[in-house]
Amino acid sequence: MYRPPQRIKYKPDPGRSPSAAEAESSLLFSPITYQNLQLEQRTWVPAMVPWRASEDGFVTDDILDWYERMALGRPGALVVEATGIRDIPSGPLLRIGHDRYIPGLRDLADVVRKASDGQTRLFIQLIDFLSIRRRPEREKFLGRYLEITSSHRRSLDADALDDEIVRNKLLVCTDDELQAILTEREFESLAYGYRERVTDTHLPQIRDLPSVLPDLFAAASRRAQQAGMDGVELHYAHAYTMASFLSARNNREDGYGGARENRVRLPLEVYQQVREMVGHDYVVGCRFLSDDCIEGGSNVEDAKFFATEFARAGMDFLSVSRGGKFEDAAQPKIGWAAYPYTGVSGYECMPSYISDEQGPFGRNFEPTAAIHTAIRRAGFETPVVVAGGIHGFAQAEALLADGRADIIAAARQSLADPDWFLKLHLGRGDEVKVCEYTNSCDGLDQKHKQVTCKLWDRVGRDEPGVKLSKDGKRRLTAPFWKP
Repeated sequence: MYRPPQRIKYKPDPGRSPSAAEAESSLLFSPITYQNLQLEQRTWVPAMVPWRASEDGFVTDDILDWYERMALGRPGALVVEATGIRDIPSGPLLRIGHDRYIPGLRDLADVVRKASDGQTRLFIQLIDFLSIRRRPEREKFLGRYLEITSSHRRSLDADALDDEIVRNKLLVCTDDELQAILTEREFESLAYGYRERVTDTHLPQIRDLPSVLPDLFAAASRRAQQAGMDGVELHYAHAYTMASFLSARNNREDGYGGARENRVRLPLEVYQQVREMVGHDYVVGCRFLSDDCIEGGSNVEDAKFFATEFARAGMDFLSVSRGGKFEDAAQPKIGWAAYPYTGVSGYECMPSYISDEQGPFGRNFEPTAAIHTAIRRAGFETPVVVAGGIHGFAQAEALLADGRADIIAAARQSLADPDWFLKLHLGRGDEVKVCEYTNSCDGLDQKHKQVTCKLWDRVGRDEPGVKLSKDGKRRLTAPFWKP
């Protein structure tokens, strides 16, 4: 994983916690209403992937335990992990691409509603992703997977030789030699594993995405509604399909790439189709990026334009993230898939306590503030959700008071202490477990292991009823806290 060259070590400082009276009169714990969005407080737990679903995408008891534990902290909103809109194999990630997933998701909604006494609004994040393959063994790729072309033959002076001999010649080439012989995409497939891009319009399944995705997102939204979710969050961020359409790297020539107006076209068409499916009284928002944080990618000016168009279309909220792209991901081990949070852009998404002069806390604040200002200047009041290293009351309250955002989201801090919002609200901030931002949770995520936090995952493992991870070393949910 990327680390800034300065390698300055920072310690989280949550500042002074409020008394119960101060918290009660704060902006953070005040309600917010906009169109369909109604929250009892401005606290938000973003989508996190805990790797607890079944291999075929169903809700499991471990999933229910995870979201129940988060809901006991009674945040204003809780977003269910990135949930696939297609009914295709994707490992232990939730899916919503068929009606058979509805009963389990309904159980999840019921659990959250009961655990939070109905105080927490439950949204589900809907995601589409393109095909990605693991990094292959060199011998298999060159000896079997690579399609031999006339270009390869010319580079090897092997026009008259059969494919097997050409492959044998490639096998003895150095990496530098291969980089000169193979196309950029072929070498990437060898070094990182193959992945589809939204610009691969020579592939029918990629060319047809604009005609396919609106219906898929709409059908998934209908299932979410039937399952009792309070709303949906369209996942337009990070390394996935919809974010790739928004990216400045999208140069499709079919009206869905190039200029900003073209790149935002499909996300808007998806939203319109979803809105038609679920009606005008159901919460629909999106998560998108303030900055791709990659060379040639979209920047804050793009994000301001997209946000204004999303607000104009009528979305109920906009949640702003940052980075997390495949384009600068670290090379995976052989047999592993590329992970989009390992490069510079990934660091910008989840900076650690080892950072540069800017520090790990608040790198997304100013970009989000710029987006918030752009929306307001355009005449829209769409709530903006800010995230990025938030771990204290004073920090959160200042963001709201300064008008830089309307809702405060915290992922890693909520993982470290699912009750931290509740503790602050009750004037018990001295009991909050503060995230150390070592990104041990991210390390588990990279390996597709059940995600836990080192602050609590070895505590009370032998207590009755405590479920352990598959390796038997870690508890799967944080210890319970009683006010």
